[in-house]
Amino acid sequence: MLPRPRGKLTADAPLAPLVWFKSGGAADWLFEPADLDDLRTFLSELDPAVPVMALGLGSNLIVRDGGVPGVVVRLGKAFAKVARSDALTLSCGGGASGILVSSTARDAGIAGLEFLRSIPGTVGGFVRMNGGAYGSEVKDVLVDCDVVLRDGSLLTLPVGDLGYTYRHSSLPDGAIVVAARFKGRAGEPAAIQAEMDRIADAREASQPLRSKTGGSTFKNPDGDKAWRLVDAAGCRGLTRGGAQVSDKHTNFLINTGTATSADIEGLGEDVRRRVRDSQGVALEWEIQRVGRP
Repeated sequence: MLPRPRGKLTADAPLAPLVWFKSGGAADWLFEPADLDDLRTFLSELDPAVPVMALGLGSNLIVRDGGVPGVVVRLGKAFAKVARSDALTLSCGGGASGILVSSTARDAGIAGLEFLRSIPGTVGGFVRMNGGAYGSEVKDVLVDCDVVLRDGSLLTLPVGDLGYTYRHSSLPDGAIVVAARFKGRAGEPAAIQAEMDRIADAREASQPLRSKTGGSTFKNPDGDKAWRLVDAAGCRGLTRGGAQVSDKHTNFLINTGTATSADIEGLGEDVRRRVRDSQGVALEWEIQRVGRP
């Protein structure tokens, strides 16, 4: 028996429509809390043995075909607000998109957050993963964040407590980022918009944005680029089932329309093997892979 929340609780909820790859199985339970109190109460009353996973926009995620055990938590409109808290700081809900954060910063004359425009996810996701692009990372602008732990307790953690490294934080499993504060610097809205436009144009030119994809597949090794290693291994256009290595950017996998999550993950492992055999480099996954095979 699960607790009865005020929000929406759905059994055997398909997750494929909620992730960018449009593949994968269902969640045992999908919980969309009404507000922060609803989330905290639900988690505090939930059997500690039941696993919990947060889901944002599903842009950097492979949901395996067997589905996700336990409860998947998806933050809705109640967690998607962004407002200025002082002259150079924004207070952002964990469900707010990078586009909303960067646009609000522009309107407030806060520079330094333009790179969030290029991260296809929500505040909760890129705080957890130290999201970054175009020379900046979340650790460069984060002040602190509010986190609900698996037992329902609420903590505010300064950036120094998150153990940030490249695309990684020390947040525990089951912890859900419900809010964060980002600090930039003073800037002119027109100049901020110009930088956002430059970033958007660069992404459009180099990435397969109109495909069913999951963003950057592998982490960049020290001193190199994952896409270069993949290309040098002869993997451009490589396929498995309905999955393909993008011809446009070789660090992106795409679902051509019929791919299962097993196809996509298996193709990624094919690429890792070819890079290791040809160049002696062990690529690390950047895309998160969750659930049952």
